[in-house]
Amino acid sequence: MDKQRPTMKDVAERAGVSVSTVSYVLNGSGPVGSARRERVLEAVRALDYTPNEFARRLKRRAQATIALVVPDLANQFFAMVAEGVERAAAERDALVVLCAPEVTDKPGLHHARLLRSQRVDGVIYLSNTGMPPSTIIELIRAGPIVLVDEPVAGFDLPAVVSDCRRGAREVAQHVFDSGRRRVAVIGGPPSLWTAQQRLAGYREAAAAAGLDPDALPVYVGDYRQASGERLAEQILAGKRGRRPEALLCANDLMAVGAMQFCKAAGIDVPADVSLVGFDDLPFASLLTPPLTTVRQPARDMGQRAANLLFERLGGEGGASGEAEGALPVEVMIRGSVAPA
Repeated sequence: MDKQRPTMKDVAERAGVSVSTVSYVLNGSGPVGSARRERVLEAVRALDYTPNEFARRLKRRAQATIALVVPDLANQFFAMVAEGVERAAAERDALVVLCAPEVTDKPGLHHARLLRSQRVDGVIYLSNTGMPPSTIIELIRAGPIVLVDEPVAGFDLPAVVSDCRRGAREVAQHVFDSGRRRVAVIGGPPSLWTAQQRLAGYREAAAAAGLDPDALPVYVGDYRQASGERLAEQILAGKRGRRPEALLCANDLMAVGAMQFCKAAGIDVPADVSLVGFDDLPFASLLTPPLTTVRQPARDMGQRAANLLFERLGGEGGASGEAEGALPVEVMIRGSVAPA
């Protein structure tokens, strides 16, 4: 997966023929002698060459098609990423096919095989739950793939990410600077890179505040609102003087769930409990109180991922590895954090 895809020129050099002869054989567009045809086909098999359909479509001025795979349609972060993807695709008159396996009763592998059968030119993959290796492999077979927000362990694939570790560290530092010391974390699934990075950032801030980072209580959520509400109920069940006085939520949806529980239980935010989130979804500033959170450049992440995919499809970009650098984030200080 870390090798550059063989080109028609590579096939021609191996077969000892011209590039136009290779094109004639593959497209059936011109006469080629049987001996030369066999040499070309043997070179195709040896190099495991597949035609660059995207480049061929560009020459024919046909519409290219890419797939965007997202976990669900309820999280506005995914919608903003999709806006960025669509923006980049529109500049190239390309079509974006949306695929959301987790909202159906069919596994991701089914959708991956469907995309492969439909011969999409490439795939942008965005997930917050992880995906089995078999599904990733099938998506790779469907075409070049670029990951957004969440690298996949064990696969050397280009990924567009944000500097979420720094964002988590800075928003947690804001909480500790407010005087809050009994702090708990509502984190994401431990297997996910984003959850690991944000937890690492929270622990770095705790250490900088003179606290034991390993003693920071961590409760595992799933990035969905219901888990934030359920875990907040569990965390805040104790007496006021003993329970945590701040919650670091690894995304905005879980922070909203925690805020809902607090309101229902008569726990004042931020006087009794300060809350922070991550993502800065459009509703975050409209909550009561407005949510302190970390703004991810979701639209830019989607646009960069699509541009990177089109570069790979056109033979301009590398075949593997992370995209250059993590995109910057910004802490949005609002009313959900108050001095202890």
